[in-house]
Amino acid sequence: MTPGNNGASTPEDDDPFGYLYADGQANGAQPPSGGGYGYPNSVNRVRAVGERKYGQPQQAQQQTAQYGQYGQPPAVPQQQGGYGQQNAHYGAPESFPGGPPTGRQPGHQGGGGGGRGRGPNTKGLLIGAVAVVAAVVIGIAVAMANGDSNTDNKADGDQTSTAPSASTSASPSESATGEETAGKLPDPVDAKTLTLGGSAALASDVQGAEAAGGTYVGNLNQVGNSVTWKVDDIPSDGTYTLFAEYSVPGADQEMTLTVNGKTFGSKFGLDNFAHAPAGDYVKGWTTSYTWPTLTKGTNTLTISCQDGDKCDVLIDQLRLKAGQVTK
Repeated sequence: MTPGNNGASTPEDDDPFGYLYADGQANGAQPPSGGGYGYPNSVNRVRAVGERKYGQPQQAQQQTAQYGQYGQPPAVPQQQGGYGQQNAHYGAPESFPGGPPTGRQPGHQGGGGGGRGRGPNTKGLLIGAVAVVAAVVIGIAVAMANGDSNTDNKADGDQTSTAPSASTSASPSESATGEETAGKLPDPVDAKTLTLGGSAALASDVQGAEAAGGTYVGNLNQVGNSVTWKVDDIPSDGTYTLFAEYSVPGADQEMTLTVNGKTFGSKFGLDNFAHAPAGDYVKGWTTSYTWPTLTKGTNTLTISCQDGDKCDVLIDQLRLKAGQVTK
């Protein structure tokens, strides 16, 4: 291009900045205003839609088409796209030579404030798993402890005795255990062998007595009346079981037991274990027992009617066993 030209025949021969120089102004160059390159009769070619030279950056193609291969366009500040929007000057990867870039591109991190992205909370998951395992272990330990406690309670319940205390008596159906004292005990005694006190008397009117001849001791229902058994040859000191065979007329009774001259415990219960109707001695025959403490040798056992006692009783036999037993 020479200073004498009035404009190039092609855009490539134009100087887009000719209007800035004295020779260009002398040739009539003007600042660009929508078309041409500032020179009179300059060429402005329009490219058809979709026509593009591949292998050349899109921005460079646009610059070449607008300004020619000479010179550079004025610097235009790049506009920052809105959040989540592409930049207006973004070029597709295929527009760059060699295809899309292979370098690692910084990704957008989620969360407010543009802070650093956070991965899965593995620490929280680990703590949760440990808590679940601990809860399972504790539950198993508690279940095992409860099972042992129930077993112990059951064992204790099996060992619990329903036997009466030393001062009471019970029905033959109640249970009690005890170690028998070594040695042979005296045989059971019938009513005829017992020593009677007060106005107590032998009788055999009521059927059902097991003593010889159906004999029993009656008329005990008065204060001071009694029966006494002098027991010889007790083998050793200890607890024994005294059984009484008797009948009551459909109502519970109780009398006083004296061992070697001393009242033993509370009353000797002679209850209506046969469930006889009121006034029926025949159906009232039954057995009761108590556990006195005896000494080795001879002991005296007395069943008497004292103040406050209920003595409407017929007694036909007395017998002893070693230890605390029920039959």
